[in-house]
Amino acid sequence: MTKIDFIKYQGTGNDFIMIDGLSAPVDPLLFSPAVVEKLCARHMGIGADGLIILLSSRTDDYEMVYYNSDGHVASMCGNGGRCSLHLAASLGYVKGKASFMAIDGLHEGTIIGNMVSLKMQDVHEVIRISDEAFFVDTGSPHYVCLMETDIADMDIITEARAIRYNKQYAEEGTNVNFVNVISDKLKARTYERGVEAETLSCGTGAVAVVLASRSANLIASDKIGITTLGGELTVSYEIAKDGGYTNIWLAGPVSEVYRGSVMIS
Repeated sequence: MTKIDFIKYQGTGNDFIMIDGLSAPVDPLLFSPAVVEKLCARHMGIGADGLIILLSSRTDDYEMVYYNSDGHVASMCGNGGRCSLHLAASLGYVKGKASFMAIDGLHEGTIIGNMVSLKMQDVHEVIRISDEAFFVDTGSPHYVCLMETDIADMDIITEARAIRYNKQYAEEGTNVNFVNVISDKLKARTYERGVEAETLSCGTGAVAVVLASRSANLIASDKIGITTLGGELTVSYEIAKDGGYTNIWLAGPVSEVYRGSVMIS
């Protein structure tokens, strides 16, 4: 058995088990899929949408390794990245701003109190599937449904799984987002692959719904607020020369929930 210290974090309701691998080495091999899944279990474990390890890096302030709650190493997590920045600052490894390596490449961010902004990767293409549906890769794959009916009344699990498990997406999986555009502001709900449930917020999903809404000419501003079940996020961006999107920033609050330790084997 090995004792592991952890810090529980949340960013607009998207919650994570954070492991500090900067002050002392942490062996990622300890975190097998079965171990991560057990730790993230809501009733039999700590409970979280995912687990994040901060590791030392020779070129950047740190490296972020992210696991979905199903136990597997996952694609980029925007809210997790924001939480990692706040944790690195609270532990004294960085101050005010930082850069870190994630699975989709280098990210930078700023930390001011509990407000954390994260620069996302450029998005070169937003694929229009139909008048109401788009596919956007914002570091993680997202299917975006632009809805006229109120998404608050949706059976999101049934609707999302019909897309996530169809023939086109079943093998690789996709996150599924439902969006209302309300006076140049967005309201969004997201079903996340790897969690296989709705989460209270999704950072890469927030970016995806903004870019899809802009591509559909439903919004005009280059800085948009998104209301999620867990709170408010803001996405800003610029139009790139290739017609894609660049200088994309995801911003919002994060907070430490509690600290503890757990025995794993």
